[in-house]
Amino acid sequence: MWQPARRLSSCDQTEMMTKLSGQVLGPLDTPTYGKCLMKKAIALCVFVFFVLPLFTGLILCCGAEAPAFRPDQVWLDASGQPIQAHGGGILQYGGTYFWFGENKAGKTYNHRVDVIGVSCYSSRDLYHWNNEGVVLPAVKNDPASDLAPSKVLERPKVVYDRHTKQFVMWMHVDTADYKYARAGVAVSNKPTGPYEYLGSFRPDNSMSRDLTVFQDDDGKAYLIFASEDNRTMHITRLSDNYLRPTNETARVFIDQSREAPAMFKHEGKYFLITSGCTGWAPNAAQYAVATNIMGPWRIKGNLTTGPGSETTFGAQSTFVLRVAGKPGAFIFLADCWNPDDLGDSRYVWLPIGIHGEDLKIEWRDQWDLSVFK
Repeated sequence: MWQPARRLSSCDQTEMMTKLSGQVLGPLDTPTYGKCLMKKAIALCVFVFFVLPLFTGLILCCGAEAPAFRPDQVWLDASGQPIQAHGGGILQYGGTYFWFGENKAGKTYNHRVDVIGVSCYSSRDLYHWNNEGVVLPAVKNDPASDLAPSKVLERPKVVYDRHTKQFVMWMHVDTADYKYARAGVAVSNKPTGPYEYLGSFRPDNSMSRDLTVFQDDDGKAYLIFASEDNRTMHITRLSDNYLRPTNETARVFIDQSREAPAMFKHEGKYFLITSGCTGWAPNAAQYAVATNIMGPWRIKGNLTTGPGSETTFGAQSTFVLRVAGKPGAFIFLADCWNPDDLGDSRYVWLPIGIHGEDLKIEWRDQWDLSVFK
């Protein structure tokens, strides 16, 4: 097949004339030939060391997704495995975030997974998470244990006691029929465990189911839990070492059947987000505000807005995270429960807009920390 002739460069012409004349010349045999080889060598070095890395970098940059939160999507840890930290909470310590939650990687049956334990993940930026393993595992050889696989372990939360230098984990422990209804406590000298289980309580001699732990600015810590067959929420101050409930208690949201509490404080006001009691089916979130953690509390209504707000975007509250280094920045953490495959329940994290006593959460398909100015 005919092809057009290629125009030869001056270096190519010199090389061809050298071959035709029958001369065998080295790079330094003629000044012109040597210069041509030098030019080719320089061009090759420029391509290998400058052009190629730049081109490769552009491909990787354009091909990789920028760090962001993508609610209700599958979130993977640094090893590429789905994160198992359901009903969880986050502790910020030493410049690192530690995310604790229920590991539900087992088989789902009758809308439950046998207890595996509490997982822990660590991150410096809230986007990339390293799996630190199961830091409080199930007790497989003792069916009477609170942590036996046949039992229930839900909503673990961890706080750090500056005085004892211990990390204290509280969680809801129960029997499969949910009649045990107790709050369990475990401790560790490291955020990543292992945690030693100390036992369980019925604070105020009352039932304790869905719970969270809140640590106030003065160092006092409080257990907030659904009680009285989920009809009424209780707030109980913990002992100074955070290991036992005290007798200082308040009954709030009396006969309103609220669960899934998540509390935070901003500019001297306490905010408490809760869910209605509708089993695995999502419902409208509700929040209340108070200037004293023990009340009185004023109910403000649903803090979510827009399409899907009647079901909190298909999710249920579990925690509110204060973002380190960003004043007034709080993230609402929730779970989209999948009762037929609990291990595939998704996470919904959304920024909270705060205007005085008014809270607002809108759905976002994708967002990052730049929303907090």
